[in-house]
Amino acid sequence: MKIDRRAFVAGAAGLVAASSLGSLAQAARPRTIGLQLYTVRDIFARDPVGTLEQVARIGYREVEFGGGDYDGMDHAMLRRTMDRLHLTAPSAHVPYDMLAGRFADAVKMVKTLGCGTIVVPWLPPELRTEAGFESVLANVRRFAVQARDAGLGLAYHNHDFEFTARSRGVALYDRLIQETDPALVKLELDLYWAVYAGQDPATLIDRLSGRLYAFHAKDMRPDRTMAAVGAGTIDFASLFRRPGAAAVPHIFVEDDEAPAPYLPDIATSFRNLHAMRL
Repeated sequence: MKIDRRAFVAGAAGLVAASSLGSLAQAARPRTIGLQLYTVRDIFARDPVGTLEQVARIGYREVEFGGGDYDGMDHAMLRRTMDRLHLTAPSAHVPYDMLAGRFADAVKMVKTLGCGTIVVPWLPPELRTEAGFESVLANVRRFAVQARDAGLGLAYHNHDFEFTARSRGVALYDRLIQETDPALVKLELDLYWAVYAGQDPATLIDRLSGRLYAFHAKDMRPDRTMAAVGAGTIDFASLFRRPGAAAVPHIFVEDDEAPAPYLPDIATSFRNLHAMRL
């Protein structure tokens, strides 16, 4: 059969256009936006089921456990509640002392909740010292191996002190990156705290791209206090569209100082992030 050249060219152009539109649609598909439950820790501690219901009603489909003394709750009940609400919990912040002293209990807890990653959330001041951080590095390496052997991942969540405190003349964060296995120790980059410490977040994202597990998002007012996403000065849209951010699967809203009654704050963050079509 003889094919008319103009028809062939038009058909080929149509295929290219369709392919391009498909790629654009895929690129524009929003990333799932999650909530770190530390943001609503007070109401979650009093009424975990009701809080999860309100979080789901806003539109969140992922949560990250942390705060609200969730480690002492009925984890099977929390999992049933999430299943009912079509929520998932990819990860949980687990206190450092629990990981150091009761790792098996931590594994049981996060697996019951359906989490795939344990996050080291915070270090007490005595561990930010020269001697204290040596033990942190040794323990984080141990936690990572134990997590892997249990079929879980491990990530580290930063505040500001990792960038400002030093050990052996090097920032704690740099030592963490340099002295842990990139395949086993991932990073949950809290962008507010990085900016608070004077870091360039774009440079950090590019530098850490192969190790980033998730972002924590809260905004910064001109006076450096915390705000809902979109109510401050951090350009999240450009940061999340950097090539180094493309493969990062999770964005968790976390406003450590969200004002009561909390829900308007987390709704604002969700709405503004969703509008970015990340």
